[in-house]
Amino acid sequence: MPSNKSVSDAPIVQFTNCRILRSHQLQREDLWVREGKILNPEKLFFDEKGSADIQLDCKDSIIAPGFIDVQINGGFGVDFSLATDDFKSGIGLVSQKILSHGVTSFCPTLVTSPPSVYHQVLPQISVRNGGAHGAGILGAHLEGPFISKEKKGAHPEHCLRTFEAGAFQDLLATYGSLDCVRIVTLAPEMKRSSEVIRELTKRGICVSLGHSVANLSQAEEAVQHGATFITHLFNAMLPFHHRDPGIVGLLTSDKIPTGRRVFYGMISDGIHTNPAALRIAHRAHPKGLVLVTDAIAGMGLAPGRHTLGQQVVEIDGLNTYIAGTKTLSGSVATMDTCVRHFQEATGCSAETALEAASLHPAKLLGIEHKKGTLNYDSDADFLMLNDNLYVQATYIAGEEVWRQDALGM
Repeated sequence: MPSNKSVSDAPIVQFTNCRILRSHQLQREDLWVREGKILNPEKLFFDEKGSADIQLDCKDSIIAPGFIDVQINGGFGVDFSLATDDFKSGIGLVSQKILSHGVTSFCPTLVTSPPSVYHQVLPQISVRNGGAHGAGILGAHLEGPFISKEKKGAHPEHCLRTFEAGAFQDLLATYGSLDCVRIVTLAPEMKRSSEVIRELTKRGICVSLGHSVANLSQAEEAVQHGATFITHLFNAMLPFHHRDPGIVGLLTSDKIPTGRRVFYGMISDGIHTNPAALRIAHRAHPKGLVLVTDAIAGMGLAPGRHTLGQQVVEIDGLNTYIAGTKTLSGSVATMDTCVRHFQEATGCSAETALEAASLHPAKLLGIEHKKGTLNYDSDADFLMLNDNLYVQATYIAGEEVWRQDALGM
Protein backbone atom coordinates (compact mmCIF):
# COMPACT_ATOMS: atom_id res chain seq x y z
CA MET A 1 0.00 0.00 0.00
CA PRO A 2 1.43 3.45 -0.85
CA SER A 3 2.67 5.40 2.15
CA ASN A 4 1.00 8.56 3.48
CA LYS A 5 4.19 9.75 5.15
CA SER A 6 5.18 12.23 2.44
CA VAL A 7 2.85 14.96 3.74
CA SER A 8 1.74 13.96 7.22
CA ASP A 9 1.99 11.10 9.68
CA ALA A 10 -1.61 11.68 10.77
CA PRO A 11 -4.07 8.90 9.94
CA ILE A 12 -6.47 9.36 7.03
CA VAL A 13 -10.08 8.36 7.73
CA GLN A 14 -12.42 7.49 4.87
CA PHE A 15 -16.17 7.63 5.56
CA THR A 16 -17.87 5.35 3.02
CA ASN A 17 -21.43 4.38 2.07
CA CYS A 18 -22.85 7.84 2.73
CA ARG A 19 -24.50 10.82 1.05
CA ILE A 20 -22.57 14.04 1.55
CA LEU A 21 -24.15 17.50 1.52
CA ARG A 22 -21.88 19.44 -0.81
CA SER A 23 -22.68 22.27 -3.25
CA HIS A 24 -26.35 22.28 -2.10
CA GLN A 25 -26.81 18.62 -3.10
CA LEU A 26 -26.66 15.28 -1.34
CA GLN A 27 -23.97 13.47 -3.30
CA ARG A 28 -23.10 9.80 -3.05
CA GLU A 29 -19.38 9.93 -2.44
CA ASP A 30 -16.88 9.27 0.33
CA LEU A 31 -15.66 11.80 2.88
CA TRP A 32 -11.93 11.88 3.60
CA VAL A 33 -10.55 13.46 6.78
CA ARG A 34 -7.05 14.08 8.14
CA GLU A 35 -5.87 16.28 11.03
CA GLY A 36 -9.33 17.74 11.55
CA LYS A 37 -9.74 18.88 7.94
CA ILE A 38 -11.65 17.56 4.94
CA LEU A 39 -9.31 16.20 2.27
CA ASN A 40 -9.50 16.34 -1.49
CA PRO A 41 -9.16 12.65 -2.43
CA GLU A 42 -7.80 13.48 -5.90
CA LYS A 43 -4.84 15.34 -4.40
CA LEU A 44 -4.37 12.50 -1.95
CA PHE A 45 -4.27 9.86 -4.70
CA PHE A 46 -2.32 11.72 -7.37
CA ASP A 47 -0.03 14.07 -5.44
CA GLU A 48 0.65 12.02 -2.33
CA LYS A 49 -0.05 8.51 -3.64
CA GLY A 50 -1.86 8.08 -0.33
CA SER A 51 -4.81 6.01 0.83
CA ALA A 52 -7.04 5.57 3.86
CA ASP A 53 -5.69 4.22 7.15
CA ILE A 54 -9.19 3.73 8.57
CA GLN A 55 -12.46 3.09 6.72
CA LEU A 56 -15.82 3.68 8.40
CA ASP A 57 -19.07 2.35 6.94
CA CYS A 58 -21.75 5.02 7.43
CA LYS A 59 -24.59 2.63 6.56
CA ASP A 60 -26.18 5.02 4.06
CA SER A 61 -26.34 7.95 6.49
CA ILE A 62 -26.53 11.56 5.40
CA ILE A 63 -23.34 13.48 6.26
CA ALA A 64 -23.98 17.21 6.70
CA PRO A 65 -22.00 20.12 8.18
CA GLY A 66 -22.39 20.63 11.94
CA PHE A 67 -25.11 23.04 13.04
CA ILE A 68 -24.21 26.57 14.16
CA ASP A 69 -26.54 28.25 16.68
CA VAL A 70 -26.01 32.03 16.75
CA GLN A 71 -28.71 32.70 19.36
CA ILE A 72 -28.86 30.49 22.44
CA ASN A 73 -29.43 31.95 25.91
CA GLY A 74 -28.58 28.79 27.85
CA GLY A 75 -30.01 25.36 28.56
CA PHE A 76 -29.98 22.47 31.03
CA GLY A 77 -30.39 24.84 33.97
CA VAL A 78 -27.61 27.20 32.83
CA ASP A 79 -28.50 30.84 32.08
CA PHE A 80 -25.77 32.79 30.20
CA SER A 81 -27.24 36.08 31.48
CA LEU A 82 -26.60 35.23 35.14
CA ALA A 83 -23.25 36.15 36.64
CA THR A 84 -22.21 33.12 38.71
CA ASP A 85 -18.91 31.96 40.16
CA ASP A 86 -19.06 28.75 38.15
CA PHE A 87 -20.08 30.40 34.86
CA LYS A 88 -17.31 28.58 32.96
CA SER A 89 -18.51 25.17 34.09
CA GLY A 90 -22.07 26.19 33.11
CA ILE A 91 -21.09 27.18 29.59
CA GLY A 92 -19.05 23.97 29.42
CA LEU A 93 -22.10 21.90 30.35
CA VAL A 94 -24.28 23.51 27.65
CA SER A 95 -21.57 23.13 24.99
CA GLN A 96 -21.29 19.44 25.88
CA LYS A 97 -25.02 18.73 25.93
CA ILE A 98 -25.86 20.44 22.61
CA LEU A 99 -23.57 18.02 20.76
CA SER A 100 -26.50 15.58 20.82
CA HIS A 101 -28.59 18.22 18.96
CA GLY A 102 -25.97 18.39 16.19
CA VAL A 103 -24.62 21.80 17.26
CA THR A 104 -20.84 21.98 16.72
CA SER A 105 -20.42 25.78 17.18
CA PHE A 106 -22.50 28.45 18.91
CA CYS A 107 -22.74 32.04 20.12
CA PRO A 108 -23.70 32.16 23.81
CA THR A 109 -26.33 34.90 23.99
CA LEU A 110 -26.93 37.42 26.77
CA VAL A 111 -30.28 39.19 26.99
CA THR A 112 -30.61 42.75 28.31
CA SER A 113 -28.79 42.92 31.65
CA PRO A 114 -27.26 45.51 34.02
CA PRO A 115 -23.68 46.59 33.09
CA SER A 116 -22.35 44.64 36.10
CA VAL A 117 -23.51 41.36 34.52
CA TYR A 118 -21.73 42.08 31.22
CA HIS A 119 -18.58 43.09 33.11
CA GLN A 120 -18.60 39.82 35.06
CA VAL A 121 -19.73 37.41 32.36
CA LEU A 122 -18.03 38.56 29.15
CA PRO A 123 -14.44 38.08 30.45
CA GLN A 124 -15.42 34.46 31.19
CA ILE A 125 -16.44 33.74 27.58
CA SER A 126 -13.56 32.87 25.33
CA VAL A 127 -13.60 31.91 21.68
CA ARG A 128 -12.47 28.31 21.43
CA ASN A 129 -12.55 25.31 19.14
CA GLY A 130 -14.96 22.48 19.76
CA GLY A 131 -13.98 18.93 20.65
CA ALA A 132 -14.91 16.08 22.94
CA HIS A 133 -15.41 18.73 25.68
CA GLY A 134 -18.22 20.35 23.68
CA ALA A 135 -19.25 22.60 20.79
CA GLY A 136 -16.94 25.43 19.77
CA ILE A 137 -17.62 28.97 20.98
CA LEU A 138 -17.61 31.57 18.19
CA GLY A 139 -18.10 34.60 20.45
CA ALA A 140 -20.96 36.17 22.39
CA HIS A 141 -24.24 37.49 21.01
CA LEU A 142 -25.37 40.53 23.02
CA GLU A 143 -29.10 41.02 22.55
CA GLY A 144 -29.79 44.43 24.07
CA PRO A 145 -29.85 46.60 26.16
CA PHE A 146 -29.98 49.15 23.29
CA ILE A 147 -33.46 48.13 22.16
CA SER A 148 -36.99 49.54 21.99
CA LYS A 149 -39.12 49.76 25.12
CA GLU A 150 -42.23 49.08 22.99
CA LYS A 151 -40.81 45.82 21.66
CA LYS A 152 -38.78 44.70 24.66
CA GLY A 153 -40.42 41.27 24.72
CA ALA A 154 -38.90 39.32 27.61
CA HIS A 155 -36.19 41.92 28.26
CA PRO A 156 -36.37 43.80 31.61
CA GLU A 157 -37.43 47.40 31.03
CA HIS A 158 -35.39 48.85 33.90
CA CYS A 159 -32.17 47.66 32.19
CA LEU A 160 -32.87 49.16 28.74
CA ARG A 161 -30.53 51.91 27.58
CA THR A 162 -30.34 54.57 24.87
CA PHE A 163 -27.29 56.03 23.13
CA GLU A 164 -26.24 59.35 24.61
CA ALA A 165 -23.78 61.91 23.18
CA GLY A 166 -20.81 59.53 23.04
CA ALA A 167 -22.85 56.70 21.57
CA PHE A 168 -20.13 54.12 20.97
CA GLN A 169 -18.46 54.97 24.30
CA ASP A 170 -21.82 54.33 26.00
CA LEU A 171 -21.88 50.89 24.46
CA LEU A 172 -18.28 50.16 25.50
CA ALA A 173 -18.95 51.33 29.05
CA THR A 174 -22.07 49.13 29.24
CA TYR A 175 -20.43 45.96 27.94
CA GLY A 176 -16.97 46.58 29.42
CA SER A 177 -15.21 44.84 26.54
CA LEU A 178 -15.91 43.70 23.00
CA ASP A 179 -13.03 41.21 22.88
CA CYS A 180 -15.18 38.09 22.59
CA VAL A 181 -18.31 39.68 21.09
CA ARG A 182 -19.50 38.39 17.70
CA ILE A 183 -23.05 39.78 17.33
CA VAL A 184 -24.87 42.79 18.83
CA THR A 185 -28.66 43.13 18.48
CA LEU A 186 -29.91 46.73 18.64
CA ALA A 187 -32.89 48.83 17.55
CA PRO A 188 -31.88 50.90 14.49
CA GLU A 189 -34.43 53.67 15.08
CA MET A 190 -32.49 54.82 18.16
CA LYS A 191 -30.72 58.16 17.86
CA ARG A 192 -27.02 57.77 17.02
CA SER A 193 -27.41 54.11 16.15
CA SER A 194 -25.81 54.69 12.74
CA GLU A 195 -22.42 55.60 14.20
CA VAL A 196 -22.60 52.63 16.58
CA ILE A 197 -23.39 50.26 13.68
CA ARG A 198 -20.44 51.65 11.71
CA GLU A 199 -18.04 51.28 14.66
CA LEU A 200 -19.14 47.73 15.47
CA THR A 201 -18.94 46.68 11.82
CA LYS A 202 -15.45 48.19 11.56
CA ARG A 203 -14.40 45.84 14.37
CA GLY A 204 -15.77 42.79 12.56
CA ILE A 205 -18.81 42.49 14.84
CA CYS A 206 -22.08 41.50 13.18
CA VAL A 207 -24.89 43.99 13.84
CA SER A 208 -28.40 42.56 14.04
CA LEU A 209 -31.65 44.51 14.01
CA GLY A 210 -34.29 43.48 16.52
CA HIS A 211 -36.58 44.37 19.42
CA SER A 212 -37.43 47.40 17.38
CA VAL A 213 -40.20 49.64 16.04
CA ALA A 214 -38.10 50.70 13.02
CA ASN A 215 -39.79 51.48 9.74
CA LEU A 216 -38.36 50.14 6.49
CA SER A 217 -36.27 53.20 5.63
CA GLN A 218 -34.64 53.16 9.10
CA ALA A 219 -33.89 49.46 8.66
CA GLU A 220 -32.46 50.06 5.17
CA GLU A 221 -30.26 52.86 6.48
CA ALA A 222 -28.92 50.50 9.17
CA VAL A 223 -28.04 47.94 6.49
CA GLN A 224 -26.31 50.65 4.45
CA HIS A 225 -24.17 51.38 7.53
CA GLY A 226 -23.24 47.71 7.88
CA ALA A 227 -26.01 45.74 9.65
CA THR A 228 -26.38 42.24 8.16
CA PHE A 229 -28.79 40.30 10.38
CA ILE A 230 -32.35 40.42 11.74
CA THR A 231 -32.95 38.93 15.18
CA HIS A 232 -35.83 36.39 15.24
CA LEU A 233 -37.81 37.75 12.30
CA PHE A 234 -41.47 38.71 13.06
CA ASN A 235 -40.89 38.47 16.83
CA ALA A 236 -40.40 41.74 18.76
CA MET A 237 -40.80 44.05 15.75
CA LEU A 238 -43.62 45.89 14.01
CA PRO A 239 -45.91 43.49 12.15
CA PHE A 240 -45.73 43.56 8.36
CA HIS A 241 -47.84 46.36 6.89
CA HIS A 242 -48.28 46.73 3.15
CA ARG A 243 -47.54 50.49 3.15
CA ASP A 244 -44.53 50.22 5.43
CA PRO A 245 -43.37 46.66 5.94
CA GLY A 246 -40.83 47.65 8.65
CA ILE A 247 -37.81 45.46 9.27
CA VAL A 248 -39.60 42.52 7.59
CA GLY A 249 -39.39 44.51 4.34
CA LEU A 250 -35.61 44.03 4.24
CA LEU A 251 -36.22 40.53 2.86
CA THR A 252 -37.23 42.01 -0.50
CA SER A 253 -35.75 45.52 -0.28
CA ASP A 254 -34.07 46.98 -3.37
CA LYS A 255 -31.95 49.30 -1.21
CA ILE A 256 -29.50 46.62 -0.02
CA PRO A 257 -25.95 47.57 -1.12
CA THR A 258 -24.62 45.51 -4.05
CA GLY A 259 -22.80 42.41 -2.92
CA ARG A 260 -24.37 42.47 0.56
CA ARG A 261 -26.85 39.89 1.81
CA VAL A 262 -29.21 40.39 4.73
CA PHE A 263 -29.71 37.27 6.85
CA TYR A 264 -32.55 36.74 9.29
CA GLY A 265 -33.00 34.43 12.25
CA MET A 266 -36.12 32.27 12.62
CA ILE A 267 -37.20 30.31 15.69
CA SER A 268 -38.70 27.33 13.89
CA ASP A 269 -40.29 25.70 16.94
CA GLY A 270 -43.96 25.79 15.91
CA ILE A 271 -44.63 28.34 18.68
CA HIS A 272 -42.86 31.61 17.83
CA THR A 273 -43.80 31.72 14.17
CA ASN A 274 -46.86 30.35 12.42
CA PRO A 275 -45.86 27.87 9.69
CA ALA A 276 -47.46 30.19 7.10
CA ALA A 277 -45.18 33.06 8.22
CA LEU A 278 -42.19 30.72 8.06
CA ARG A 279 -43.17 29.81 4.50
CA ILE A 280 -43.64 33.46 3.48
CA ALA A 281 -40.17 34.40 4.75
CA HIS A 282 -38.51 31.38 3.22
CA ARG A 283 -40.10 31.89 -0.19
CA ALA A 284 -39.28 35.61 -0.16
CA HIS A 285 -35.59 35.22 0.73
CA PRO A 286 -34.50 31.56 1.02
CA LYS A 287 -30.74 32.20 1.05
CA GLY A 288 -30.96 34.51 4.07
CA LEU A 289 -32.79 32.20 6.46
CA VAL A 290 -30.79 31.23 9.57
CA LEU A 291 -32.35 28.80 12.03
CA VAL A 292 -31.79 29.76 15.69
CA THR A 293 -33.10 28.10 18.83
CA ASP A 294 -33.27 31.17 21.14
CA ALA A 295 -33.16 28.44 23.78
CA ILE A 296 -33.28 29.38 27.47
CA ALA A 297 -32.04 27.69 30.66
CA GLY A 298 -35.14 25.49 30.73
CA MET A 299 -34.23 23.68 27.49
CA GLY A 300 -33.69 20.03 28.33
CA LEU A 301 -35.46 20.35 31.71
CA ALA A 302 -38.95 19.56 32.94
CA PRO A 303 -41.71 22.22 32.74
CA GLY A 304 -41.79 24.66 35.63
CA ARG A 305 -40.09 27.92 36.67
CA HIS A 306 -36.68 28.89 35.31
CA THR A 307 -34.77 32.12 34.65
CA LEU A 308 -33.94 34.26 31.66
CA GLY A 309 -31.46 36.81 32.95
CA GLN A 310 -33.28 39.11 35.37
CA GLN A 311 -36.71 37.53 34.75
CA VAL A 312 -38.50 34.42 36.00
CA VAL A 313 -40.05 32.37 33.20
CA GLU A 314 -42.54 29.52 33.21
CA ILE A 315 -42.36 26.59 30.83
CA ASP A 316 -45.68 25.08 29.84
CA GLY A 317 -45.18 22.36 27.25
CA LEU A 318 -43.21 24.02 24.43
CA ASN A 319 -44.35 27.50 25.49
CA THR A 320 -42.15 29.70 27.65
CA TYR A 321 -43.66 32.83 29.21
CA ILE A 322 -42.50 35.52 31.60
CA ALA A 323 -44.02 34.31 34.86
CA GLY A 324 -47.60 35.55 35.33
CA THR A 325 -47.92 36.83 31.72
CA LYS A 326 -48.42 35.51 28.19
CA THR A 327 -45.23 37.21 26.90
CA LEU A 328 -43.12 34.63 25.06
CA SER A 329 -39.57 34.43 26.39
CA GLY A 330 -37.19 32.35 24.33
CA SER A 331 -37.75 28.71 23.50
CA VAL A 332 -36.96 25.22 24.74
CA ALA A 333 -36.51 23.88 21.21
CA THR A 334 -33.35 22.06 20.18
CA MET A 335 -31.62 22.83 16.88
CA ASP A 336 -32.30 19.43 15.33
CA THR A 337 -36.01 19.85 16.18
CA CYS A 338 -36.00 23.29 14.49
CA VAL A 339 -34.42 21.80 11.35
CA ARG A 340 -37.06 19.08 11.14
CA HIS A 341 -39.93 21.50 11.83
CA PHE A 342 -38.61 23.88 9.18
CA GLN A 343 -38.52 21.12 6.58
CA GLU A 344 -42.00 19.94 7.52
CA ALA A 345 -43.53 23.44 7.58
CA THR A 346 -42.05 24.62 4.28
CA GLY A 347 -41.84 21.37 2.35
CA CYS A 348 -38.25 22.27 1.48
CA SER A 349 -35.58 19.70 0.64
CA ALA A 350 -33.37 18.08 3.29
CA GLU A 351 -30.44 20.01 1.79
CA THR A 352 -32.20 23.36 2.25
CA ALA A 353 -33.21 22.58 5.84
CA LEU A 354 -29.69 21.47 6.78
CA GLU A 355 -28.02 24.50 5.15
CA ALA A 356 -30.30 26.90 7.09
CA ALA A 357 -28.61 25.62 10.27
CA SER A 358 -25.06 25.36 8.91
CA LEU A 359 -24.06 27.17 5.71
CA HIS A 360 -26.24 30.26 6.29
CA PRO A 361 -25.06 31.04 9.85
CA ALA A 362 -21.47 30.44 8.69
CA LYS A 363 -21.93 32.95 5.86
CA LEU A 364 -23.54 35.43 8.26
CA LEU A 365 -20.42 35.30 10.44
CA GLY A 366 -18.03 35.22 7.47
CA ILE A 367 -16.57 31.82 8.42
CA GLU A 368 -17.90 29.76 5.49
CA HIS A 369 -14.34 29.03 4.32
CA LYS A 370 -13.90 26.78 7.37
CA LYS A 371 -17.34 26.05 8.89
CA GLY A 372 -20.80 25.29 7.56
CA THR A 373 -19.70 23.30 4.50
CA LEU A 374 -17.95 20.04 3.68
CA ASN A 375 -15.70 21.67 1.10
CA TYR A 376 -12.07 20.53 0.85
CA ASP A 377 -9.77 22.06 3.52
CA SER A 378 -12.71 23.13 5.70
CA ASP A 379 -12.99 21.99 9.34
CA ALA A 380 -14.26 18.42 9.65
CA ASP A 381 -17.23 19.37 11.86
CA PHE A 382 -20.09 17.22 10.61
CA LEU A 383 -23.10 15.10 11.49
CA MET A 384 -24.41 11.72 10.52
CA LEU A 385 -28.20 11.81 10.17
CA ASN A 386 -30.90 9.44 9.03
CA ASP A 387 -33.37 10.27 6.26
CA ASN A 388 -35.75 11.90 8.77
CA LEU A 389 -32.92 14.24 9.85
CA TYR A 390 -32.44 12.73 13.29
CA VAL A 391 -28.82 13.09 14.41
CA GLN A 392 -27.04 9.76 14.80
CA ALA A 393 -23.51 11.00 15.48
CA THR A 394 -21.64 14.31 15.83
CA TYR A 395 -18.03 14.86 14.77
CA ILE A 396 -15.76 17.82 15.50
CA ALA A 397 -12.37 18.10 13.76
CA GLY A 398 -12.97 14.60 12.43
CA GLU A 399 -13.35 13.02 15.88
CA GLU A 400 -16.60 11.47 17.08
CA VAL A 401 -17.83 13.54 20.04
CA TRP A 402 -21.35 12.12 20.41
CA ARG A 403 -23.25 9.09 19.16
CA GLN A 404 -26.82 7.98 19.62
CA ASP A 405 -26.78 4.73 21.59
CA ALA A 406 -28.01 1.64 19.80
CA LEU A 407 -31.27 1.59 21.77
CA GLY A 408 -32.16 5.10 20.65
CA MET A 409 -31.48 4.57 16.96
